[in-house]
Amino acid sequence: MDAELAKKYDALKAYVSRFDSALIAFSGGIDSSLVAFVTAEQLGSRALAVTSGSASLKRSDLTLAKHLAVEWGMEHRVIVTDELSKSDYRANPINRCFHCKTSLYQSLAEIADAEGFDVVFNGTNTDDLGDHRPGLIAADDFHVQSPLVEVGFAKPDIRALATHLGLENAQKPQAACLSSRFPYGSHITEERLAQVEAAEDALAELGFTQFRVRHHEEVARLELLPEEFPLAIELAETLQRRIKACGFRFVAMDLVGFRSGALNEGLIKAVTLG
Repeated sequence: MDAELAKKYDALKAYVSRFDSALIAFSGGIDSSLVAFVTAEQLGSRALAVTSGSASLKRSDLTLAKHLAVEWGMEHRVIVTDELSKSDYRANPINRCFHCKTSLYQSLAEIADAEGFDVVFNGTNTDDLGDHRPGLIAADDFHVQSPLVEVGFAKPDIRALATHLGLENAQKPQAACLSSRFPYGSHITEERLAQVEAAEDALAELGFTQFRVRHHEEVARLELLPEEFPLAIELAETLQRRIKACGFRFVAMDLVGFRSGALNEGLIKAVTLG
């Protein structure tokens, strides 16, 4: 670990240690994993990781979150938040994430208040601040703290420190919630979320490493790493059959390839100017 990263690690430990107890919004992704791990390291039994097991979280990520908490000897709780019961969320407006995070943070605030936790942490990092992320507003509404932002952690720092600490998901590909696979205005249901999850599970089983299945009604638009395009061509017949079996009529491959937040393209400037 180089000196700059060591300095940030010390700052992260110091920030977390300011609190007597903490509850961590824990998805199984590397950002919230690092926060959860360091918080458990500093606060021990006074740290509680909480995962929402609602349908927008992949079952594989839920399983990973449970596994990691056991590996770390950390207190962990799974809840189910109510975002899918909200018409404002199901309609999938451009601030959908606000409604989702409001459900999450309200639930976490209730647990924190009832059980006496000093603070609620999330895994937001400095790279998240420039994207269209209405969930950050919900975090502010509930006074959720972002330790990684407070001490200046960007994504490369997080992966480097997680690797140094031996976190087994240190290089886990980014895995935004399943609702992010739907264009804004395209309604979200538990069944449609399961359809996308099944299609992405098929891609993983076929050997693809980083991907998204974007849901365009009858069309599944596959975002794959450009270096894995040859694999898609090689497996074209199998790929089409497996994805169609998930309920899609057509299967298309995006020639730009995988990029996180693709459905925000053209939106961030408009939101900023608005």
